[in-house]
Amino acid sequence: MIKPCMIALAAALMLPAALALTPATAQQKITIGVSLAQDDNPFYIAMLRGIRARAQELGWDVATVSANEDKLKQINGVQDLIARGVKGILISPIDAVGVNAAYDAAAAAKIPIVSVARGSASPNQTIHVAMDEKQIGRDIAEWTGRRLGGKGKVALLMGPSGAPTFKNLGDGYSEVMAKYPGIQIVFRGDGPLTRERGVKQAEDVLVANPDLAAIYTANDDVALGAMQAVNAANRKGKTLVTGMNGVPPALRAVKEENLAMTVELNPVEWGRLGVDVLAAFLKGNKVEPRASETIGILAAAAAS
Repeated sequence: MIKPCMIALAAALMLPAALALTPATAQQKITIGVSLAQDDNPFYIAMLRGIRARAQELGWDVATVSANEDKLKQINGVQDLIARGVKGILISPIDAVGVNAAYDAAAAAKIPIVSVARGSASPNQTIHVAMDEKQIGRDIAEWTGRRLGGKGKVALLMGPSGAPTFKNLGDGYSEVMAKYPGIQIVFRGDGPLTRERGVKQAEDVLVANPDLAAIYTANDDVALGAMQAVNAANRKGKTLVTGMNGVPPALRAVKEENLAMTVELNPVEWGRLGVDVLAAFLKGNKVEPRASETIGILAAAAAS
């Protein structure tokens, strides 16, 4: 039996040593704006907690707006932050192109806008604090391929079609699976990151492929839904389900050997890192437009 393992998949971003991030004085009080893709997703809840904690250490205030996967709502929210006079904006864009108007508005107001986790195709993106998405997809595929002994049918429950993060993860996964002649990808579908969608799509794929060997999912909510469908079909232990993010319910499911594996990201540190990158820019440190930096990530694997 393979023991659960912790694998370092990426290195943490190192800010310039010369950058002294000290609390702001009363005369330098700064308010930053935050627009995340979802309000009720555990990943983003934790990220916002990290943002607030780091901002407090710097003596900054944080103003937030809701989006909840509504592109127009996210654009309007960013415009509201601009009207409130924030000094910088942290955003996790719902869509790489669909919310470009938010980036345009920030640029017009000369306010830096830093993408965290998800990125944008906008030329007005100040910087993107990201993970090596394709490599993580490859790592999940390698783990899955070994667990399957290089044979079986696999389904991919991707994320929203407009978010490159999920396309990159899936592309990395498919790239590795193509090296296994005995593994066949029988389904690849985009969709919302909800448990309900995970249940429904997994049910449909299992009906069409009752001998399905594995289901890749874009996040833990989808994974937990797919796991529910697998268990209902009496396929526990026969159809592996992998997740992404490492939220507490998924980690518990891994420990209980219901979920095969999840990638444990650290959204709290990711949020703190976003604040530090924005602080670097506000202090005049050079950042490359649309540069992609990497956040520290750990993978948690279930016993097999």
